[in-house]
Amino acid sequence: MSVIKKSLKKIDWLRNAYSQSRQFYWKVLYAAFPALISKHLYRKRMGKALNLKNPRDFNEKLQWMKLYWRNPLVVRCADKYESREYVKSCGCANILNPLIGVYSKVSEIDWERLPDKFAIKCTHGCCYNVICDDKTKLDKNHTLTQLHRWTNTTYGLDSAEIHYFRITPRIICERYIETDSGLLPVDYKMYCFNGKPALTLVCTDRSTKLKLHFMDLNWQRMDIGAESYGDTDVPKRPACFDAMIKYSEILSRPFPFVRIDYYDFQGEPIFGEMTFTPAACMAKYYNEAGLKQLGDMMQLPGRA
Repeated sequence: MSVIKKSLKKIDWLRNAYSQSRQFYWKVLYAAFPALISKHLYRKRMGKALNLKNPRDFNEKLQWMKLYWRNPLVVRCADKYESREYVKSCGCANILNPLIGVYSKVSEIDWERLPDKFAIKCTHGCCYNVICDDKTKLDKNHTLTQLHRWTNTTYGLDSAEIHYFRITPRIICERYIETDSGLLPVDYKMYCFNGKPALTLVCTDRSTKLKLHFMDLNWQRMDIGAESYGDTDVPKRPACFDAMIKYSEILSRPFPFVRIDYYDFQGEPIFGEMTFTPAACMAKYYNEAGLKQLGDMMQLPGRA
């Protein structure tokens, strides 16, 4: 091994050791002062104090839930692999996207056996995704670097999403989902309160300029979104919307709040993931009236 390669290997080792030490330090702080750190991050990002004694709006109630309702089922269902097992246990296996593989380490992925199109996700966080529509054009070295970094990162350290700390990092590979035009599919994010679906956040134009549409169960627009994310067009109601509502009623039963994400693939609902802390409980894509309206929908449980 050349001197340069040895030096680069040593630098990588030192960088990883520093990263792991930093993550351990922050985990200890979160374990000791979760509410204090959450208040600090909330003030820094939202520009106002976090009211945990008498939470009113949606963000505040989600913060309270994150800190004081420690149901282990939240950890299981936030895990992108374990949530699949939860969906199966609820008798809803038919809405799962076919699984190509699950891997404990990046080195376990057999790239030659993967199909031409696929979606890779790390199971312990958000936005840890590789969407490949042509394997021959995939920058494998860049992808490997990303996956190594993601699997060695404790998701949630920068946002106080402490339930992610308890998820074992893994990698799953699923079937690639696309529309007839070859674009990324529309996201349908169903907000459920105490086992009852209430509304859907529809995310369109993800590959260009993201647009957010809040729709009620009658597919009428709800004026609860921030103007900067809005759009005047009403998105098309998916043919499987009633089925999304039905499955959401089943999957959301144990939770005071959960957002369940779906895709519409050839007229059938496909399960995406379950989210308990959307936008780290510091979302700015609602207007003030919307935050209050969503907060009023949410009834806080006793501390678990």
